[in-house]
Amino acid sequence: MGENTGNHLPHNQVFDLSLDMPTQGGSEWFGDNGRLKRTGNVWTASAYIITAAMGPGVLSLAWATAQLGWIVGPTFIFVFSFVTYYTSTLLAACYRSGDPVNRSTNYTYMDAVRSNLGGAKVKLCGLVQYLNLFGVAIGYTIASSISMMAIERSNCFHSSGGKNPCHMNRSLYTIGFGVAEIILSQIPDFHQLWWLSIVAAVMSFAYSTIGLGLGIAKIAKTGTFRGSLTGISIGTVTKTQKIWTGFQALGDIAFAYSYSIILVEIQDTVKSPPSEEKIMKKASLVSVGVTTLFYMLCGCVGYAAFGDSSPKNLLTGFGFYNPYWLLDIANAAIVIHHVGAYQVFCQPLFAFIEKQAAARFPDSDFITKEIKIPIPGCRPFSLNLFRLVWRTGFVIITTVISMLLPLFNGVFGLLGARGYWQLTVYYPVEMYIAQKKIPKWSMKWLCLQILSFACLAITIAAAAGSIAGVVLDLKSYKPFATNY
Repeated sequence: MGENTGNHLPHNQVFDLSLDMPTQGGSEWFGDNGRLKRTGNVWTASAYIITAAMGPGVLSLAWATAQLGWIVGPTFIFVFSFVTYYTSTLLAACYRSGDPVNRSTNYTYMDAVRSNLGGAKVKLCGLVQYLNLFGVAIGYTIASSISMMAIERSNCFHSSGGKNPCHMNRSLYTIGFGVAEIILSQIPDFHQLWWLSIVAAVMSFAYSTIGLGLGIAKIAKTGTFRGSLTGISIGTVTKTQKIWTGFQALGDIAFAYSYSIILVEIQDTVKSPPSEEKIMKKASLVSVGVTTLFYMLCGCVGYAAFGDSSPKNLLTGFGFYNPYWLLDIANAAIVIHHVGAYQVFCQPLFAFIEKQAAARFPDSDFITKEIKIPIPGCRPFSLNLFRLVWRTGFVIITTVISMLLPLFNGVFGLLGARGYWQLTVYYPVEMYIAQKKIPKWSMKWLCLQILSFACLAITIAAAAGSIAGVVLDLKSYKPFATNY
């Protein structure tokens, strides 16, 4: 597989609105292959990863820890972090494939699978990856609308002195989030998302720190360090419920680490030398280290503060009521973060559809023509009519589905369980074995297969628990009438 031309510049050609003439690759903004020049580094790659990782998953970790207890909860957070970092280094080695002299570049996760494994595994990978990205977009839309509603509800409680039950419907908030994403979805590709990613990463630190601070304050105020070694006690829940919620908690932790599906696309934004592999290994170490520290702190401090009554969402589950203005800031930070994370996750899906359309209809101006709108002092804005129509339609679909679904942990647990093993563990392991030609039944091959099988077993358990959670939540749910 040779150098790809990318989805955003069919025929190595763009159209400059100011000149109305095609411009070939090799300009100030584009390389000789017609693709945008890569300008990323360790810090921008880390920002992308942190934006993708520290989403709504971090806020459910106190609840997840409560289901598993002081021993199993933190242990699994650490295990998932180690496995994710290790397999991320394997995946980083797959960005380039072939012999050292004639190495081809894999611009997407599917390209890497195609180069190293081929066959039906490519189609299966694409199906799992893009379905997961679609699901994540829905999840972020749901979570954002809940956070926006939490701001209004917090203010309502404060103004009424707690006398008003403050019931409200989240449909308007969901639509508002969708409108924002329609506008931002016109950013052509990953390369031009760096600023939004950095803002989103800062916001993730902000709301995680606020949640952590409020948990510490609650512990200091009550003088009680809650929780137990085995998690939520029998009596509070039945034995069967404890098993299912324990499995669901594993899915929530998996979701918190399910960002490998866009690592290859992030790697394609960094410049070299040094090699892209070295940069991504450093970025993975930085981002996994930072996110795991916050995960551990938020999960453990939240559990210590609330014990068995830990809310499913630390900031919108109304474990905290005051100071209400600080909760408003935290939830606003969640919304801003989710706005950016939505784009980071959806860009690979956008690129795939647009590349397929351009390949199928190469002579269609509606699909392939890029109109360059000059912006003084900045890179020209690229307007494409197909991109405008299809991405708008995509956002509308995810918004409508989000209005049909409530925010239950089962959704995030199921997303994490469905994609974690295949995309974070199985494919990186199999591609690494194929690329390095590791002999079958050798010690290294056996160790890698044991790692993959163990993660598969955890994934199956997490999926079962998450499905049980979804079924339970659906019993008291009415579409388009999700009130809080």
